[in-house]
This record gives sequence, C-alpha cells and structure tokens, in this order.
Amino acid sequence: MTQPATQLTNPVLTAKIELDTPVTRKSGDVTEVTLRKPKAGELRGLNLTDILQMDVNALGKLLPRISQPVLTEAEVQNMDPADLVQLGGEVAGFLVPKKMKDTQPQPSETSLSA
Repeated sequence: MTQPATQLTNPVLTAKIELDTPVTRKSGDVTEVTLRKPKAGELRGLNLTDILQMDVNALGKLLPRISQPVLTEAEVQNMDPADLVQLGGEVAGFLVPKKMKDTQPQPSETSLSA
C-alpha cells in the first residue's frame, strides 16, 4: 500500500510503503517505510539502469540513503522479496520524468475485461 505525498514547504516527493514482512530490530519491528525522491548526490556511485531494473545491490546502497526509518544495507539484503519489489517500484517511479508519466497509456475498461 503506497500513499504518495508532497510537503508544501519543501517540494520533496515521498511514498509510504507498508511492509508485508516487518524488518526486525531490537528497538522494535519496522512495519512501514517512507521513501523520499533521491537527489542526484544520493545516486552517486550507482548506475541508473541498475536502479530502474531494481537490481538488489543497487537498491541495497540507495534505500538506506532515502528511507525513514533508515534501513541498513544488511536489512535491505535480508528483506522479503515482495517488500523489496514494492520499495524498488517506488524508487523507479521517482526517476521517471513527469512528462513521461503523463503520456503513459491508461488501461481502459475494455482491456481489463478481455
């Protein structure tokens, strides 16, 4: 379940993701993670193609930089694959330009019932 939100004072795009399998910590389980759109500097050392293809190693390096609560690289590597796909999909969506999002064809009712 994702809930995109924007902050009025700081135009930072965020997404809240409810995890299927909580990340276990001594301080308590993490059941929800908020991601924010990465800035160019947070992408340093990473290949954009790897991020868009949801490469596990690339996400392991990027997610700790943009998650709240901050996930460690080890936590990302041990995450339920379904949760990693949810987080990776949100990250990939952050990197798609607005213009491309607006031109994406929307499924029609006829294509859904076929």
